[in-house]
Amino acid sequence: MANRLTINYEKKPCYDIVFASDYSGLLEELQDFNINERRVAIIADSNTASLYGEEIKSLLDGNCKKVILHSFPAGEENKTLDTVKNIYKTLIEEKYDRKDLLLALGGGVVGDITGYAAATYLRGVDFIQLPTTLLAQVDSSIGGKTGVDFDGYKNMVGAFYMPKLVYMNIGALKTLDERQFFSGFAEVMKHGLIKDASFYEWLLENMYEIQDRDPDILEEMVMQSCNIKKLVVEKDPKELGDRALLNFGHTIGHAIEKAKNFEMLHGECVALGAVAAAFISWKHNWLSMDEYYEIRDMFVPFNLPISIDDINPEEIVSLTKSDKKMTAGQIKFVLLKKIGKAVIDMNVTDEDILNAVNEIYFSEEDEKA
Repeated sequence: MANRLTINYEKKPCYDIVFASDYSGLLEELQDFNINERRVAIIADSNTASLYGEEIKSLLDGNCKKVILHSFPAGEENKTLDTVKNIYKTLIEEKYDRKDLLLALGGGVVGDITGYAAATYLRGVDFIQLPTTLLAQVDSSIGGKTGVDFDGYKNMVGAFYMPKLVYMNIGALKTLDERQFFSGFAEVMKHGLIKDASFYEWLLENMYEIQDRDPDILEEMVMQSCNIKKLVVEKDPKELGDRALLNFGHTIGHAIEKAKNFEMLHGECVALGAVAAAFISWKHNWLSMDEYYEIRDMFVPFNLPISIDDINPEEIVSLTKSDKKMTAGQIKFVLLKKIGKAVIDMNVTDEDILNAVNEIYFSEEDEKA
C-alpha cells in the first residue's frame, strides 16, 4: 500500500498525494475518477514523453474512452501562452469536453502549463499531477498554483486551480541528471530552513544517502518536504499571508533567473537567493554569523551555487521590483528569524538587497585578488 498525504482546502479534503516507487499503482488510483467513462489527455514535454509517455498511454489504453499524448519541447523558454494555445487546439480537435481529464506528466513547467490549461479550457476540466522531477514533487505540484511566464517574467499569468490527485513516482528521480536533481534539492532545503529545523538537521545527517539517491531516504525526504508544504498551503491556500513564506530565496532568485535569461535552473537561482536572504537575516541580527555561514556552505555538498559572476548587482536589485509578490510597491521579503522560522519583512531596503547581491557576486576583481 503506497504512502499518502491528504491536502485539505477550506478545511475539507481536496486531493491526495500518493508516494510510489513506480507507476504500477496508477491505474487503480485513476479508477477512483471513473476514467473508463472519460477521455484522457497526457500532457508531457519532449523529455518525459520519451521516458514515460508510452508507458502511461499503454496503461490507460482500453481503460478509458480515449487516450492521447500531447507533447511540447522541453525547457522554461516554452512555458508560454503559445504552448497553452497548442494544448487547447489539440483538445478542441480531439473533441475533449468538461468531463474529460488531463494528466500532467513531467516537471514543474509541465505541471504549471497543464494546470493552467485545465483551469481555463471550457472554464475548467479536471487534471492530475504526475510530477517526475524533485523540484515538481516537493514544490510545484502541490498547492494548486498554475501558470506561465510572460515576456520573460516568471509566472505572471496564472490561476489557483487544484489537481484531483498528485501521484509521485519516486523512482523517476533516478532518471534525473545531477544538475536537475540538485536543483530540486534547493526547495527541499528551503522547507527545512523556513519551517522545520529538525528536518534541516535530518537533511545534513543524511547528506551522503541523498547524494547517492537511496530510495528509502528519498521517499522519506520527499514526504517530509511535502508535509511542510501541505501545512503551509492548507493554512493559506491563496497566498494572502503565510504562504508567502514559501518564497524564501525567490525574490532575488527570480531576478537572477531573469537576468541570466533562464540559462540557470530554478533551484540554482533559489539557492543563491537563499544565501542572499540568509545574509540579510544575519545583518538584521536574527541569525548569528556562524548560522549564516553554515546555511551558505550547506548548499555546496549538494552541487548548488553560493556565488555567481557575470551579473550586474544593480540590475538584480531593479529586477526585484518586478516581483509579482509586491504589495503597494513594497517587496514581501522572506527572512529567517532563526533556522526553522521564517518571517515576512516589508522593510528590506534596496541597500539591503544590493549588499546581499554583492555578497554572492564573484567579480573578476575578486578572482584576480
